[in-house]
Amino acid sequence: MDPTRRHRIEGILATDFYQLTAAQAYWKQGLAGRRAQFDYFFRSYPDYGGHAAGYCIGAGLQWLLEWMHESSFDDEALSTLREHRNARGDRMFDDGFLEWLREHGDFSTTELLAVPEGRVVHANVPLVLARGPLAMLQVLETPLLMHLNYPTLVATKAARIRLAGAGGLFMEFGARRAHDRAAHAGARAALIGGADFSSNTGISFDLGLPPKGTHAHALVQAHLADGKTELDAFRAFAASQPDDCVLLVDTIDTLDSGVPNAIRVFEELRRDGHEPVGVRLDSGDLAHLAVRAAKMLDDAGFEKVAIVLSNQLDEAVIQQIREQITEEAPEHGMDADSVLGRLAYGVGTALITSQGHPALDGVYKLTALERDGAWQPVLKISESPEKIPTPGPKTVWRLYDPDGHAIVDLVATDDEDPLEHDPLRLHHATKEGVHRDLAASEVGQAERLLERVFADGASTLGDESIETMRQRRHDDLERLHAGVRRILHPHRYHVSLSHRMWELKTRLVEKISSGA
Repeated sequence: MDPTRRHRIEGILATDFYQLTAAQAYWKQGLAGRRAQFDYFFRSYPDYGGHAAGYCIGAGLQWLLEWMHESSFDDEALSTLREHRNARGDRMFDDGFLEWLREHGDFSTTELLAVPEGRVVHANVPLVLARGPLAMLQVLETPLLMHLNYPTLVATKAARIRLAGAGGLFMEFGARRAHDRAAHAGARAALIGGADFSSNTGISFDLGLPPKGTHAHALVQAHLADGKTELDAFRAFAASQPDDCVLLVDTIDTLDSGVPNAIRVFEELRRDGHEPVGVRLDSGDLAHLAVRAAKMLDDAGFEKVAIVLSNQLDEAVIQQIREQITEEAPEHGMDADSVLGRLAYGVGTALITSQGHPALDGVYKLTALERDGAWQPVLKISESPEKIPTPGPKTVWRLYDPDGHAIVDLVATDDEDPLEHDPLRLHHATKEGVHRDLAASEVGQAERLLERVFADGASTLGDESIETMRQRRHDDLERLHAGVRRILHPHRYHVSLSHRMWELKTRLVEKISSGA
């Protein structure tokens, strides 16, 4: 694509049109430069139909911050808007507004407080507080949601797949099933969320990880079409990468052809001083085939060769496969743990598309506007109480019990410390009249979740490594109760408002509802 076209599509104009018309309306009312606060949060966890998540893994923030640093209303963007016409043929955007954008149309005066990437995050908890000029925060809404909603879905799916696989090697194989360039954001999110490696070569190298893969069925088919055999194809592949050899064994017949031919090639590799890596199963009854293949490999002296499973896997399918292997392995004289311990997983479509729940209901709502030097809480009233956001400046605390387990995420006013209260009254985040008291003895630690991540036009985090984000995910999941982590029917994690925040929200709802 021509660089000019790419800049027009992916730069500052990568926003919904109504954000620009709203920004001009603010300018006409003298509000464009008024400082405002918008909150980003999601309302519910992914529900995949037969199973659901009890948490999410935040992802996408670094790429959002890079976009904000690079994007502004430059000459090209302003020229594009200047030429746009309304239904009567008149110019849509006023010269005065365009001049305002020329001077103020960047994010140099915007500040973001956010929960860093890789952390466990929960529904109805503000994950980003954006503060800056009202008009520019309005423009930011669409790109922020584009950068955060989808990666969070994929990272969450990846964390669940890793849990289902009990730590077995996990590779992201989704590029061919992704939605165009979402393949790149999705692969990155999967690597944050739990995948060890990705087949996406560019993203892998960009993140400092080796890309991984096996070979295609076409390799065997091409040799067959050329008058050769599956064994010839395997030998050719092994010769090209003798120290990274994983053979796809199901093109003809997995047990009668593929695995026996793989064993012959593995024996040849070993004679030449190389150790084979694995075989890959991509069709059929994967659990049964894994047990049978493991038996054949063990009998041939290849007990450490991995068995890579692929083909329409997700966390529920992986869990079912492992349960079936546990039951079936003894019937074939195999120790179930020895089979399970050598499994690896290549997960594609279900991961990269978040199959079953393809869109996170993340939203971005105005919650405060500055007036006369002070923040004024702002609220959107809805007939559904769960859709009423939490107003005003705020902070988010994660409270842990004395054993170190996370027990509640608390949304509080920005000037309060929850540990000052004993007992601490916790109000349900969305249900009216539901509350409980938490004694000080029940709290071992209180942690602020929101960090300053963007200021003066640039990220304050630096270039965080993928390992840093993975470590956050690992640490947070370790501190989450097993019932919340589980694949099926997870326990509900508590998200609450402090009493002071609940009073503020209640007063504002009553005030707006009464027409004041």
